[in-house]
Amino acid sequence: MAFIICYNTIMPKRVILAYSGGLDTSVIVRWLTDRGYEVITYTADVGQGEELSEIPSKAKASGAVEAIVEDLKEEFAREYCLPTLRALALYEGKYPLTASLSRPLIAKKLVEYAEKFGADYVAHGSTGKGNDQVRFELSVWALNPDIEVLAPVREWEFKSREEEVEYALRHQIPVKATKDKPYSIDKNLWGISIECGPLEDPWEEPPEDAFEWTQSPQKAPEEPEYIEIEFEEGVPVGIKGKRYENLSQLILDLNAIAGRHGIGRIDMVENRLVGIKSREVYEAPGATVLYEAYRDLLSLVLDRFTFHYFLTHIPHEYAKVVYEGLWFSPLREALDAFTSRLAKYVSGKVRLKLYKGHVQVVGRTSPNSLYVEDLATYSEKDAFDHKAGANFTKVFGLPLKVLGRVRKR
Repeated sequence: MAFIICYNTIMPKRVILAYSGGLDTSVIVRWLTDRGYEVITYTADVGQGEELSEIPSKAKASGAVEAIVEDLKEEFAREYCLPTLRALALYEGKYPLTASLSRPLIAKKLVEYAEKFGADYVAHGSTGKGNDQVRFELSVWALNPDIEVLAPVREWEFKSREEEVEYALRHQIPVKATKDKPYSIDKNLWGISIECGPLEDPWEEPPEDAFEWTQSPQKAPEEPEYIEIEFEEGVPVGIKGKRYENLSQLILDLNAIAGRHGIGRIDMVENRLVGIKSREVYEAPGATVLYEAYRDLLSLVLDRFTFHYFLTHIPHEYAKVVYEGLWFSPLREALDAFTSRLAKYVSGKVRLKLYKGHVQVVGRTSPNSLYVEDLATYSEKDAFDHKAGANFTKVFGLPLKVLGRVRKR
């Protein structure tokens, strides 16, 4: 009689975690490991800077079996920041979508690595009342609807960031946050998002220690700085005469230039997707300057009809698409097709004045300029047909003239 002995091999549940190295995701690694998951962390270098050199050791110290760090700065700049700049998208007229923009790119990479490593799960560190949960999960489902998304922060036992800090210290998890500086910070080359701690009181002015990239306007240089930004077909290619092959480096350099003048601080009460209002503080020095420059050049090269249509239809709608996690939607692709067509005309230079928290366009030029000095001037060179203007006014004002007569009866 033969006996067959069967050994049940239980494969670990493998998950690819979007890992920033911050408090939440560092705690998540240990929390998932304790629940039987094999955690592979994925960190995208989207221009957040110096802390990335510590990422692999921090992730493995927290319990990860492998830590992946990938340089995505140029892809992020060209495929995500640039289209948003061309749309002049600002959520609720203020937020340049700094953190929102990186989420679909990171989600795309999570899916790619999940498929590569045979993982059935991806995970993120978003809360149940935040926006990022929507952006991550909608992006993942659009790309691979069969992958399950884990969101430990929505499930775990911690009720505050202070409890997370205590947990991290107790388990010797290396984290930057402390009880004295309990900010939640998300950085990429397009800007910094800052939350929590004293910022949760919308009446209180943000402490100076909350800011990293921008000088206080009061301490900024006493003399203004003038810079020129050059564009070619809607792409920024130069600053102050220096040409850039990499858009990401141009943005990073512009962050430093504008940041020392205190430009790009944003403090707002924002309407989140889940229905609550949240006090948000951002730093986006380079993006702030680029928005001013691009808008001004766009107004120079577009006819009135197209420019007005753009202003009334594109910035708000594009900002909603990005903010609400709809990056991988036909709507975003259609909006990009429109703004890319307009960008073909956006070539030239914009001169800007940077001074104590303010950026002002003071000059612009373009080979595609629709500004005709002979038509605009009030000098002897004036070529405008003033008599035609009188007739135009009569025709244009006819509806109101008729209305006035009817109401006068």
